[in-house]
Amino acid sequence: MPQPPGLNDAERRLWAAFPTGARVVLGDDLPAGPDPDRMVRAEIVTRLLLGAGETRPGAVAAVRLRGAYITGQIDLKGGATEHELRLEECRLVEEPNFSNAETRQLRFANCRMPGFDGGGLRADGYMSLSGSQIDGSVRLPRAQLAGGLRMNGTRITVTDPATWAIFSGGLVVEAGTFMRDAEITGGIRFVGARMNGGLFMERTVLNNPGRIALDAQNIVVEDAAELSNGFTAHGTVRLRSGRFNGILSFSRAHLDSTDPARMALHASHIQADELLLWPEEQIKGRVSLSFSRIDMIMDHPSVWPDELYLNGMTYQTLRGAEFKDRLSWVSRDKEFHLQPYEQLAAWYHGIGHDDLARKVQLAKLRARRRRLHPVAKAWNHFLDWTVGFGYRPWLAFAWFAALLALGTTVFSIEHPRPVKPGNELPAFHALIYTLDLLIPLDTFGQQLSYDAVAWTRWVAYGLVTTGWVLATALIAGVTRVLRPN
Repeated sequence: MPQPPGLNDAERRLWAAFPTGARVVLGDDLPAGPDPDRMVRAEIVTRLLLGAGETRPGAVAAVRLRGAYITGQIDLKGGATEHELRLEECRLVEEPNFSNAETRQLRFANCRMPGFDGGGLRADGYMSLSGSQIDGSVRLPRAQLAGGLRMNGTRITVTDPATWAIFSGGLVVEAGTFMRDAEITGGIRFVGARMNGGLFMERTVLNNPGRIALDAQNIVVEDAAELSNGFTAHGTVRLRSGRFNGILSFSRAHLDSTDPARMALHASHIQADELLLWPEEQIKGRVSLSFSRIDMIMDHPSVWPDELYLNGMTYQTLRGAEFKDRLSWVSRDKEFHLQPYEQLAAWYHGIGHDDLARKVQLAKLRARRRRLHPVAKAWNHFLDWTVGFGYRPWLAFAWFAALLALGTTVFSIEHPRPVKPGNELPAFHALIYTLDLLIPLDTFGQQLSYDAVAWTRWVAYGLVTTGWVLATALIAGVTRVLRPN
């Protein structure tokens, strides 16, 4: 097919190179402006992709162009092409439009453009924007990329806070999504996206202070989700209801909501094989893992924020923190919930640390006090002091021994008087008499045979009362421990 009339020198070179896919180099750097020697009309690129150029047997036709200043819009909206498009160091005056198009491989390497529209795009190969600077939104909603998505080193900037820097809800990437070393100013929307080859965002910086930096609700990631090794989010990372069939890593990351009242990490209702929550520094902002199911959690107390929501979360394994730190871990929700304590106690019980499980249950009941009314709170304190809510029954015996020693001493000094003639009564013994007062039953016959006198009568009354209270507390505590969950 002959070249169409009206082409400039750069366009003629591109048209001639198309049948063999040869690369046309118009310059080795990004054009600073409309240089006539490097200018190519977007309609020429579009026509070649849509079949206007000839193909050659034994060669793969493609558009491969470097260093061009492209005017107009590359518009394949709703079209289909069998040819690869590779642009390097090109400046595009208008955003390319590949919405609902069917393509092979798309590569925009180290280019500059005002945006990219690929809503509904279907690409058999990969799509790459690596190294490019984009002064507007990249839109890939419902796009299907069979060969992967590459945005390594990409710089995207939007100035309107209501506009997403990357708007890609429902995106499906069959191979890996690589977004390393990128810098995104504005939010990323991956709601409902599916990454079948993993998501890799190491060293990427997301800037959307006071708003959502990454919205990936209901995302599905096979393999690894690496938001790690220098990944930085200024704004909320929202992963609610996401599924991560592999590791979800925030190792050596930086998470900062920029507003203490906002979530730094909203990861409630997620499912993950492994969560590595070990950023480079303490998380700034709130974190929610509520109602999530995670097989293994590895974290460290130095990174936990002041507010941490764990209600409903279940896990199989914990790593990275000592027992005392785990008690602090489950107590960082301003609203008291039983479940985080119950889950932690069950985990310690499951790994054979029954003593630590009991301590968690004890901490749970102490934390519950702040929700009780004054009378219940007083009884709660009493159960704690006397029997440790049944988890420390030795406390009751310690109190009992102290009272027994007190009574024995008092009644050894001031003997009670017999209630009948001496030959009809058992011999008085201060220790046994005190036992009879403390035990709610007249076990040894001393209490009915002798009456305390003078001031010791008040001691006797106190011992009887204390004995009943201790017995009640012990029964209440033991009943609480033995009650099925």
